[in-house]
Amino acid sequence: MIGPYVIDMNKNNIISNDFTGQLLVAMPHMSDPRFAKTVIYVCSHSEDGAMGLVVNRLIPSLTFPDLLNQLDIQTYGMENEIRVHVGGPVDEERGFVLHSPDYIKDSTVIVGSRYALTATIDILRDMASGDGPQQSMLALGYAGWGPGQLDQEIMENGWLSVPADDGIVYDNQLETKWERALGQLGIDPRLLSDEAGHA
Repeated sequence: MIGPYVIDMNKNNIISNDFTGQLLVAMPHMSDPRFAKTVIYVCSHSEDGAMGLVVNRLIPSLTFPDLLNQLDIQTYGMENEIRVHVGGPVDEERGFVLHSPDYIKDSTVIVGSRYALTATIDILRDMASGDGPQQSMLALGYAGWGPGQLDQEIMENGWLSVPADDGIVYDNQLETKWERALGQLGIDPRLLSDEAGHA
């Protein structure tokens, strides 16, 4: 998984599944350490590529008040509940807020029926003042795939796809999100091999 999802690659693959609005769960043998035991919400997936946000990793050195101070946004004392996630290795300076669709602005993109994505400073101001969405997950950076790349990784058993779940996307129990996502498929992670299943 390297580079932005808009990279032009000469692929003739036909997208057979649209994983937009789904969760991707990394298999135990994921070779890229940046994505080991990650859960990714897929914000877009088409023949041009895919883009998603990791929902179970925090940036330990950055708090929401720190981020607001860097952006010269007034703090109101209630923003300590908001945490800053590692959205992925692409464009790590750029912020994205995955949130409930009760908050809609001109720049908001609706993803499926239950989620929305906004990537402007205005939503950070609104979140800091208590006027933001009821549920949200703030991330810096994103995970990107070129045309056909995500489909190939799924065919090679790099990822499992499960329906998005608000608890897994939004709650603060990061250490159990990977296991809970697998549990939605009835899979006990202890029974999965750490080795790739190639003969």
